[in-house]
Amino acid sequence: MSDTAAPPRVTVVVANHNGERFIEAALLSALGQTLRSIEVVVVDDCSTDRSVAIVEAMAAAEPRLRLLTSERNGGPAAARNRGFDAARGEWIAVLDSDDLMHPERLERLVAAGEAEDADLVADNMLVFDERARYAPYLILAGRAAGPRWVEAAEYARCNALFRRAPPLGFLKPLFRAATWLASGVRYDPALRIAEDYDIVMRLLLRGARFRLVPELGYLYRKHEASISHRFSEATLEAMATADDRFRAQAPTLERRVVRALDFRRASIEDALAYEQMVGAVRQRDLGGLLRLAAERPRGALLLRMPVKARLERLWQRLAGRGGETPATGTPATAAASPGAVAPVSPGSVAPVSPGAVAPVSPGAVAPRRVCLISRQRVVGYTNGSSTYLLSLCETLKRAGLEVHGVFPSPVLFGRWPWLKLQPEMRVFDSISIRGGWRFGDVVVATDPRIALRAGVYVADRLLRRAGIGVLGGLAKAAPYGIGAPWKPADFVFVARHAQGRADMILTDYCFQNQAIPYALRPDAPSAVVMHDLFSSRASVFSRIGGGDTVTQLDHDTEMALLGRADAVIAIQAEEGAVVRRALPGTRVIVAPMAITPVAAPQPGQGARVMFVGSKTPPNSTGLRWFFDECWPAIRAAVPAATLEVAGSVAQDFPGAPPEGVRFLGLVDDLDGLYRDAAVVISPLLAGSGLKIKLIEAMGRGKAIVATPVTVQGVEDLGDGAVVVTDEPAEFAAAVTRLLRDKAARGTLAAAALAAARARFTAAACYAEVVAFARGGLAALPAADAHLPPVVPGEGRLPDSPQAGAAFAPLPSQPMAPRLDTVSPTAQ
Repeated sequence: MSDTAAPPRVTVVVANHNGERFIEAALLSALGQTLRSIEVVVVDDCSTDRSVAIVEAMAAAEPRLRLLTSERNGGPAAARNRGFDAARGEWIAVLDSDDLMHPERLERLVAAGEAEDADLVADNMLVFDERARYAPYLILAGRAAGPRWVEAAEYARCNALFRRAPPLGFLKPLFRAATWLASGVRYDPALRIAEDYDIVMRLLLRGARFRLVPELGYLYRKHEASISHRFSEATLEAMATADDRFRAQAPTLERRVVRALDFRRASIEDALAYEQMVGAVRQRDLGGLLRLAAERPRGALLLRMPVKARLERLWQRLAGRGGETPATGTPATAAASPGAVAPVSPGSVAPVSPGAVAPVSPGAVAPRRVCLISRQRVVGYTNGSSTYLLSLCETLKRAGLEVHGVFPSPVLFGRWPWLKLQPEMRVFDSISIRGGWRFGDVVVATDPRIALRAGVYVADRLLRRAGIGVLGGLAKAAPYGIGAPWKPADFVFVARHAQGRADMILTDYCFQNQAIPYALRPDAPSAVVMHDLFSSRASVFSRIGGGDTVTQLDHDTEMALLGRADAVIAIQAEEGAVVRRALPGTRVIVAPMAITPVAAPQPGQGARVMFVGSKTPPNSTGLRWFFDECWPAIRAAVPAATLEVAGSVAQDFPGAPPEGVRFLGLVDDLDGLYRDAAVVISPLLAGSGLKIKLIEAMGRGKAIVATPVTVQGVEDLGDGAVVVTDEPAEFAAAVTRLLRDKAARGTLAAAALAAARARFTAAACYAEVVAFARGGLAALPAADAHLPPVVPGEGRLPDSPQAGAAFAPLPSQPMAPRLDTVSPTAQ
């Protein structure tokens, strides 16, 4: 960056010493900020590894990145001072060379700092262990996370060692450059630990205003070479000396500040005594140990920490729950082979035909890992979006990749307290669901409020059948989970269960893109499955007088969410074109739903009409339109006509059905219904995306009558493969004609099947998805050997509640061992 260029909004200072393992990821997270007006200054502290070469290579392609080298090793404080002196930004951020930042972190912090006129502004921090030995955790929780102002007394007291208060000194605040320059404050080079606390405390004592915001933006990595969480007598003595400087200002300070400083100083003395006691134990100096314990009894109490840690490690070994998780069966059936995919009958949706995607030879290369992040209730082929998603996952699986499912929010339970996992869920090498226990192939919600809501709903249904509607709003449906607000615990769950399993990140709907940074892999390619173009739904629903159950998005917001992924997988071409125009720098892959077609057309028999749909407003509204506008005319023309309605859409029709209509509810196997149906209808008046049931019916070789909304994105199917109309009289006439003329519906069924074979096979639909996955993964380095291995079948759901009872807190933090199970303790 030229010295004559306009100053950036933010300078990110990165002190580096032998950081070759992590510095590229750290710099990618900094350079990938949504706030583009930044510069990144790396100050190398005499590294002897490849980290300087890595930075130089990145700087050659990125003008916002600068490298400064040092003649001698001075420690992180000295390196940061040099970076601060070279900073040109209005604000200065600190990023350690082994840590990560959320892409929106600097934009959020600058906005908060300027809105509140703050001199320092910090956000929450996620701490994670590089080897996944401990579960990730937040530095701040509850009210402590803000938003609020932090004063000197609270800051000192919160940074007392080995106390319960959240250690605010770990946070990495954004500094207003003008305030820092005017103060004359610099990092203390004598400090190798607690240098962040020291500089912030000195600024606070000079009147700086420190604002804390609740967003989770800084991702702190613990690993073997980390120094900030390791104390020694030398580092503690340096901290005590630095604190003595504050105490020397006592005559000019408020009494509460002095008391807080004394409280922290005493904690340092306790920690120093503890270190000395540990040394006495190692030297078998009982007399020295007793003397130190008598002098500093609070220091002696700290000896419980190593004892507790040893007992917890012993408990983990006895429970068989060390740093790795043993294989505990498959998600659906414990006896199934690891990674097995359930066989699927011809004509059904989702299984990929053998040979459509070339598999990787077993043992040829360690499989890469795809991490799916979803908040919809994916339990099998239960609805269109789940079917499409599982179809994509099966394709990636057949391409030689591991697929791991992470479901980070209990909202997917809705108001029903259990999930029944279907055999097709075996496509996942592991499944992690927050807030549930597994019993066989059933996952039970641990939150009793969900069971209570289910009870109220059942009672309301029974009372309404009796003509009593007393519960009213108490029985309202749970919010649709995919667009629910994210909670910090959701992001922590993603960090915990995606770690080591996210060579590629696949998100289910644009809302889940907010979780991509918490997979802790800024170098991993990411793709979002765009089932629907949500910004188009509001106008469509308003035209039919209905409401959407999903969070409404305007065009700009939706595009911003989609743009957080490297690629967008659009289910149909028309919506893909919208995204391509709005996001020219994002790869757009059009991947319609793939099917395995039946061998021959199935014209059906008799006068049986069929509709399949889940309980969604488009299905309910369309079916009501068909009942009111079309069905009477069809029955008048063909009195024997019957309509069979399969799926949970029946729940929206609690009264007596129209004459000739049967609501079947959920049907486990649709083969027989499809075989025997003479006509399949899709009378949708609203919706977006590709209509999965349309493609399914085509693959079954059926005669189909549909509305224009149904064929959105594949409008040319109306040229002989599907009868398309939204005029009630024409719709009824088309169904009537096909019911009466078996030859006509046979011709139409054959045309539909031919179109399905030509356009909706796995090779036609998913080849570009596989190419993206393979291309993006090929650019990554080999899998890190220091991470615990994940083998097919490893880390699946436990087969009994007892199997999941081995969770135990680990030393010094409220953490649990990394177990990829449905776990109430991971909430």
